[in-house]
Amino acid sequence: MSQVLVLVDHVDGAVRKTTTELLTIAARLGEPAAVFIGGHPDAFDNASATLAEYGAQTVYRVEGEGIEDYLVAPKAEALAAVVAQAGDPAAVLLASSGENKEIAGRLAVKLDSGLITDAVDVQEGPVTTQSVFAAAFTVTASVTKGVPVITVKPNSAEPIAVAGVTPTVVTVPVTISEAARTAKITERRPKEKSGRPELTEAAVVVSGGRGTNGDFSPVESFADALGGAVGASRAAVDAGWYPHNSQVGQTGKQVSPTLYVASGISGAIQHRAGMQTSKTIVAINKDPEAPIFELVDFGVVGDLFKVLPQATEEVLKRKG
Repeated sequence: MSQVLVLVDHVDGAVRKTTTELLTIAARLGEPAAVFIGGHPDAFDNASATLAEYGAQTVYRVEGEGIEDYLVAPKAEALAAVVAQAGDPAAVLLASSGENKEIAGRLAVKLDSGLITDAVDVQEGPVTTQSVFAAAFTVTASVTKGVPVITVKPNSAEPIAVAGVTPTVVTVPVTISEAARTAKITERRPKEKSGRPELTEAAVVVSGGRGTNGDFSPVESFADALGGAVGASRAAVDAGWYPHNSQVGQTGKQVSPTLYVASGISGAIQHRAGMQTSKTIVAINKDPEAPIFELVDFGVVGDLFKVLPQATEEVLKRKG
């Protein structure tokens, strides 16, 4: 059975949920194998237990000076070295993010292989499912040349733990080229914590738009009651009502949560492109003709400033 390589997404060894999802997907396609790059000296030990728990049969530990000191290119070179070490893997999987999609593109060029980005499902083949043309169509695709390189959106699979797995650890030494050293990281600062989950990984996302008139407090309260993340439409972001890193849409972040709540958002195609693959969609809007109602599972015609506080109160009451 061929290996399926999964790039480990972690923060100092704390493995993110996206990686456990990819390991679950990898088990459908072949033998799951994790690729671990970087972190402090104890990071690998911290990650190993999680990788084993979710079925990694092999863990490739990449070692090399300067890999984390430069942007993107060194990781693509490191992945190419692991592919060569692994022989003929069935696929390389990465979580869809801005950085990972660039890594995937560079890797595909190095391998002379096909590339698929933003898959929402991957089945045996591998055959992927994607939403394309601003989420107007759903298509299936497969790579016809080389080792398939695939980026997968968060929340595309439910992570499944596997008992009794002890991974084989393979150290892969990598020397990065001079060409990969042209964009150096000069400073790192911890991201300000909101206490909410990462937008692209959250199981619940509550977004606000023009209808908030700049007051996101009912949106935030409802999101907090559900343990979810807060998103915003481009109109709200452009108006300066909410940070740009919270924008959901074609020119913002693409999300696929279990529940997406659109509050005061009309539903322009640019916004729909960023959230249409959500499992359940709920919209609250005063305009019964708003385009957002065309794709929702549940719609509420009403004022979000009246609807959301009532919904928040009811959720908190049921949570006890």
